[in-house]
Amino acid sequence: MLWSFIAVFFSGWLYVDASYRGPVWQRWLFKPVTLLLLLMLAWQAPMFSATGYLVLAGLFASLVGDALTQLPGQRTLYAIGAFFLSHLLYTIWFASSMTMSFFWPLPLALIIIGALLIAALWTRLEEYRWPVSTFIGMTLVMVWLAAEQWFLRPTDAALSGFAGASLLLLGNIIWYLTHYRRRFHADSAIVAACYFGGHFLIVRALYL
Repeated sequence: MLWSFIAVFFSGWLYVDASYRGPVWQRWLFKPVTLLLLLMLAWQAPMFSATGYLVLAGLFASLVGDALTQLPGQRTLYAIGAFFLSHLLYTIWFASSMTMSFFWPLPLALIIIGALLIAALWTRLEEYRWPVSTFIGMTLVMVWLAAEQWFLRPTDAALSGFAGASLLLLGNIIWYLTHYRRRFHADSAIVAACYFGGHFLIVRALYL
């Protein structure tokens, strides 16, 4: 795992650096390369159950979503669908290894976060209002189930999965707010770091 981790870290760092100050070609190259390396890292993980392959499928769906965002033309709706599928697969993976419990402050806090985010974006989303709202809802459910798993079984694997899901949520919040509201200098780099960090921590949970 060590060399695979080094390759993922180096490739991801090159993309984050390019998002902050590098050339466009470097971003185009190292985003898919990093996801492919994450797929290879996940493939090498000891799959203790068949549900582990849901993480592989989720990574692949994210790779498809990223590819759709890079292609010319209006493919935004398809990209949102691919990212929705990725988070749905992660959600099923989190739910498959837990006994359902209910810690009500957590979903309440996530509902408030989601409502504030959608309210801030609603007038800017136009025809993407419902697709984006659905995607945000799916991401919140993913974080909720990851957190419930950690609260139920506070293991290193559960913590890694929860941290990964939380980073994916944070990255999406920053991306939507900066894309539709106001940009700042390092926003793309922060979003990229959250994106790759989130996926990596979820893959890491397969090894724990």
